Amino acid sequence: MHACALARVSGSDAVASSSSSTAATAASWKRLTRQHRRASVPRANPSCHVARSSNAEPEKLAVFVSGGGSNMRAIHDACEDGRVRGKIAVVVTNASDCGGANWARERGIPVLIYPPKKSDVGGLTAMELTDALTATHGAKFVLLAGYLRLIPPELCRAYENRMLNIHPALLPAFGGKGMHGENVHKAVVDSGARFTGPTIHFVNEEFDKGKIVAQAVVPVLADDDYSAVAARVLKQEHALFPKVVAALCDDRVKFRPDGVPYLVDSDGKTLE
Repeated sequence: MHACALARVSGSDAVASSSSSTAATAASWKRLTRQHRRASVPRANPSCHVARSSNAEPEKLAVFVSGGGSNMRAIHDACEDGRVRGKIAVVVTNASDCGGANWARERGIPVLIYPPKKSDVGGLTAMELTDALTATHGAKFVLLAGYLRLIPPELCRAYENRMLNIHPALLPAFGGKGMHGENVHKAVVDSGARFTGPTIHFVNEEFDKGKIVAQAVVPVLADDDYSAVAARVLKQEHALFPKVVAALCDDRVKFRPDGVPYLVDSDGKTLE
């Protein structure tokens, strides 16, 4: 869950109908997804090569967390092993003693507090936070990795098309205020949905208007409880988020004429 003023994603319904076979339905979903992307996403010019330079400086990343920060750690690992040309330059949290904030401090990564609370000395205002990220820490991209507070409009404007959020369901279904963590997975299971999965989207100032960048489809089995679904989705979150961040750092997030983003590989070919 996250957004500027709880900004979310608009788009087509991502919950597939049931079938007698989960495997068969999943295969059909993938075929339909491929066909839709081929029809709607412009193919890159083969002569346009977007491979990065191995000597390019890593991009500075600001990561927002409210809990343990497992997605942040997955991104950090990808930076360390070269899958992402970036580094975590600063961490922002609303919970100064959360696991993600303490993990960052142990590694010498600066931790900022937002929004300010009386109990937290040094909490920043929206303008102070924006200035700190842009001027003091030089963060090029902002990544919301389980951050459960509103993002101020000032920051949305400063990082337009440079701020990503990860949500643990296939938006636009199962999104909105209060839909985070267990709440999302319980809603998915209770609905009878056969599929779920993480969504990564840009964050903007409009409610439910952030553009979807990438999704991963995860089956919901007949005997699943919400904890089983949560574990399955989290595994895909840890795979998908670094992949999208890598594309962002390498300028491989492109836009259709209508503004919908999509990913390309190092040869400029559309990723499915």
